[in-house]
Amino acid sequence: MSIPENIFPDFESILSRRDKQTLLKQKSKVIWMTGLSGSGKTTLAIALEKKLAGAEMLTQILDGDNIRTGVNSNLGFSDEDRAENIRRIAEVSKLFLNCGVITINCFVSPTKAIRERAREIIGTEDFIEVYINAPLAICEERDVKGLYKKARSGEIKDFTGIDSPFEAPEHPELEIRTDEQNIEQSVQLILDYLTPILSQVD
Repeated sequence: MSIPENIFPDFESILSRRDKQTLLKQKSKVIWMTGLSGSGKTTLAIALEKKLAGAEMLTQILDGDNIRTGVNSNLGFSDEDRAENIRRIAEVSKLFLNCGVITINCFVSPTKAIRERAREIIGTEDFIEVYINAPLAICEERDVKGLYKKARSGEIKDFTGIDSPFEAPEHPELEIRTDEQNIEQSVQLILDYLTPILSQVD
């Protein structure tokens, strides 16, 4: 995308990402949790954030509902709006990444194309895709927000898993089965994967 003639970005004069990582004594990454509504993304993100905070690591959770009440409040759920939702989230994540912050994202992000676009914006080396996997039937049983019930009754249209498809990741960096593991076990699996990566400051 070309830059308008009256825009003059300056990335050379500001403190570098390496400077900020050194200050925070951590390596910034974007942990992208994808999965159906009710699979456990936000629950695991909150538990993971607490564990990382206990290790004195600075994090920021970006959650679908929170983002859609703020930055992306003007977007709906058409294919175009879903794509724009993820594009903006990826750009915001990149800002946190450059600040040395570990960003934990919780978004259904239902298609491979959407997730690949996010990976492209953030950078493959900094994008950690974590598939929070639970069968649709289990997600419907949980249904803490009542969304599946509304989708089944037709109150909500284009709901992922019901009348809009979810394309499961084929090669995620990590897959967590929340129908087989409890919260503590799931978070520990994520921590075991992340700890060597996040503590390696160049």
